Amino acid sequence: MKWMSVTQGKSTLKRAMKSRHLFMMSLGGIIGTGLFLGSGYAIGEAGPAGAILAYLVGGLLMYLAMVCLGELSVVMPVSGSFQAHATKFIGPATGFVVGWIYWLSWALYVGLEFVAAGLLMKRWFPDVPTWIWCAIFVILLFSINSLTTKAFAETEYWFAGIKVIAVIVFIIIGLGSVFGLISLQNEPTPYLSNFIGDGLFPAGMVGVFISMMTVIYAFQGSEIMGVAAGETEEPEKNIPKAIRTIVFRILIFYVLAIFVLSALVPYKKAGVLESPFVTVFDMVGIPFAADIMNFVILTAILSVGNTGLFACTRIMYSLSETGMAPKVLGKLNKRGVPSNALLVTLGFALLSLLTSVIAEDTLFVVLLAISGIGGTLTWLAIAAAQIGFRRQFIKNGGRLEDLKYKVPLYPFIPILCIVMCLFIFAFTAYDETQRTSLYWGGGFVAACYLYYYFKFKRKKITLPLETQASKVETEDY
Repeated sequence: MKWMSVTQGKSTLKRAMKSRHLFMMSLGGIIGTGLFLGSGYAIGEAGPAGAILAYLVGGLLMYLAMVCLGELSVVMPVSGSFQAHATKFIGPATGFVVGWIYWLSWALYVGLEFVAAGLLMKRWFPDVPTWIWCAIFVILLFSINSLTTKAFAETEYWFAGIKVIAVIVFIIIGLGSVFGLISLQNEPTPYLSNFIGDGLFPAGMVGVFISMMTVIYAFQGSEIMGVAAGETEEPEKNIPKAIRTIVFRILIFYVLAIFVLSALVPYKKAGVLESPFVTVFDMVGIPFAADIMNFVILTAILSVGNTGLFACTRIMYSLSETGMAPKVLGKLNKRGVPSNALLVTLGFALLSLLTSVIAEDTLFVVLLAISGIGGTLTWLAIAAAQIGFRRQFIKNGGRLEDLKYKVPLYPFIPILCIVMCLFIFAFTAYDETQRTSLYWGGGFVAACYLYYYFKFKRKKITLPLETQASKVETEDY
């Protein structure tokens, strides 16, 4: 069953990503500052077992969204994926909202990553102004994304590889220190005294709920696998393979890392550490521990920025192809890259940096609030689109055995995903510190729906919703 029409004679995206690229890009989108810096906050709020429980629940939600995305991406492997899926199987208005709020989320964070990377360089080059490093990293990531999809994929593969190796080494050294195989400097072997000393849930379930919000946001980024579906070799084979491996490996990395941190560092101390990873390396006596972690976190930041630029350009390309953004933003250069979309995204990212200085308490705060709910809204839309697809598939005479990858336990899994996403929004409204993000984010969503209605629906403008399917071709290398 064909879900989209074929177009001829246009420049095409290249299917240049292999299974290893897809896997490492999704892995790299999740393992970042949320683990290296945010893990201490989660432990400090929820306690040892509470933090692990929060990460397990977050991992469950990630799994639910990923399997729904997997079914959709195998059937409809296009660049921009869930934006196109929402457009076709929920409605054009929802596709419009999902695409623009997701683009805004990533474009804003790309700008913040440039500043964060520049500030990290101050440790080694204190006399060099931060803006110089920002400019260098802007040029670097723009150059990488301007090249072929293969060049981007290879760069991100090694960026993510450094982070994965750092986490594996940390877990091995940490477990050895917890159980006395590796001696700690000036401290006895803790075994499980720190883990159970103040109780497994010292802050109660409220602490778990508070930390869960941070944890779930840390997992968002896994859906980038779908954004890359239109440029992946053999999507029907590689997408399910990536889903099967990434969720459980991510959980193992996160859960083991949190266990090690909780066992070596008292939970009250973990909550106030700049990076608990540095503290653990210092406890073991590893030379230049702070410099090592500074390099790893710098790599993580550049990886997020690199992936963010890729995601933004492909989402904007998808919006252009469905008539929801100017056609010029869908133009591809001779290397098959949406160069205009890349320039616009980079321009917005740099503009958002100015708002952090000029309008820090107004526009910048609003942008952060809006982007904060983008990931959860995307996951909710993915699950809803999967339900819409499955209903349409069966209605049109499709057979489940013909699906190369299908969501298990349907419709329980997509419904549970939607319910959990709604719970996140409800708890956001309950928490005073995060309530503002719900106000501004919800207002932006409503404004997007109204804009779509007056711009397209009311004027009865027909959008080209079925133009993406064949705009890809295999690139041999």
